[in-house]
Amino acid sequence: MSELLQFHVMIPWILGMLFGIFVGATPGLTATMAVALIVPVSFYMPDPNTGLAMIIGVSFTAIFAGDIPATYLRIPGTPASAAATLDGHQLARQGRGPYALKIDLICSCLGGLVGVLLLMTLAPQLARFALRFSNFEYFWLAVLGLSMSAVVSSGNTRRGFIAAALGMLLATVGLDIISGAQRFTFGNVELMSGLGFIPVMIGLFGVSEVIRSVVAGIGTQPATVTDATDSDSRWAALKAVWQHKGTVAKSSVTGTVVGALPGAGADIAAWAAYGLAERTSSGAKKFGTGEVAGVVAPTSANNAAVAGAWIPALVFGIPGDAVTAIVLGALMMYEIRPGPLIFEQNPGQIQNIFNIALITQVLLLPCGYLGLKTFGWILKLPRSLVMTAVLVFSTVGAFSLRNSLFDVGIMAVFGVVGYFLEARRVPLAPLILGLILGPMVEENFRTGMIKSEGSFLPFLTRPICLVLIVLLLLAFVVPKLLRRLKPLPA
Repeated sequence: MSELLQFHVMIPWILGMLFGIFVGATPGLTATMAVALIVPVSFYMPDPNTGLAMIIGVSFTAIFAGDIPATYLRIPGTPASAAATLDGHQLARQGRGPYALKIDLICSCLGGLVGVLLLMTLAPQLARFALRFSNFEYFWLAVLGLSMSAVVSSGNTRRGFIAAALGMLLATVGLDIISGAQRFTFGNVELMSGLGFIPVMIGLFGVSEVIRSVVAGIGTQPATVTDATDSDSRWAALKAVWQHKGTVAKSSVTGTVVGALPGAGADIAAWAAYGLAERTSSGAKKFGTGEVAGVVAPTSANNAAVAGAWIPALVFGIPGDAVTAIVLGALMMYEIRPGPLIFEQNPGQIQNIFNIALITQVLLLPCGYLGLKTFGWILKLPRSLVMTAVLVFSTVGAFSLRNSLFDVGIMAVFGVVGYFLEARRVPLAPLILGLILGPMVEENFRTGMIKSEGSFLPFLTRPICLVLIVLLLLAFVVPKLLRRLKPLPA
């Protein structure tokens, strides 16, 4: 541990974390991009621990920082922050943005700590369980994830499923994942790779907000209303987290388990934790209106999922998400070979990785607080100026992904689509969920059908499939039963 607390390690480490906050809080610049940008820089560090500290620090801080614009401006900084646009943004509209983000910061640290501790103690067991998932199990896992559409639809299940179906339909644009045939491309080469998730997300959440502000009339008022009790909100935030400690615990565990499933990622973990929190909350109807538990759940889960994704990456060399896929390449450059024997061949280096991850959660508090203060000051500027900046940075974010003006056009189109959908009370969150999970549902269903030679029986008879089906049914049946069993008012 002492070798990590040296001056020459700590300075690049903290600078890397601040860089992660900047990138994560910029819409369109994802955590994956932040890690990809920091990896080449890390190779110039004389000590491998310094390079690993920079990479790990960036991955955790970028995920947290994505919640800053999601809360203040309803624009997710990263895909994993999409769930924060629900209750977090509602609190910001009530003038409690700083309060929401302090809760967010504390829960990010706690979720990350739980995730890292589970990584250290349960890595082999959880990784072996994740490897038992085949296409049949992943199909039901994705369907279970889509069922969360009913949860994030603010009480309107029918419109939520319409939005999710639209998202899945949009996910089919591009080359067929099995046959390679073109679908809905209309001869446009740019559409062969599908609709870019980042431009679509920026358009739906960012540009639509700008359009709504223009239609409503924007003046010189601040972009957000500062919390009147901001000086005391640190203690209020700590008290709120303590009151929701059960939600922190179950969301952190959920995030770690989902993150350990290869391909799932922090975005699915955040939605799963949000759905679980609402299904098990006594104040379920308040979710989506500024409920504190709706802030606690996703932010506890997404940082825990970052640690969870390291489980299959370290133990079996299977990346849990795009970030750990980049990290695996970096580890190999440092001559660290992930696999079943890594704990025996490189015990010292593995322990250093664990220690770096733990210390990162502690450093996240001051680095994150600095980020909150900086962005909070920026957002006290007139709303018209902030909305202009949002539009500029959204355009840059959409363009920078592939250096494509076509993606800027996609962003603009979905900005208009998002505005009209919300005007008709169709929620946007299920659409994003459908866009994320659509390819996972289709690919695993079609591959499973090919494996079973056209038989659907393996989807119904495999033990883990049966467990997921039962969970899917319970997700819909239990809330209805609880409502019926609730005593009528006297």
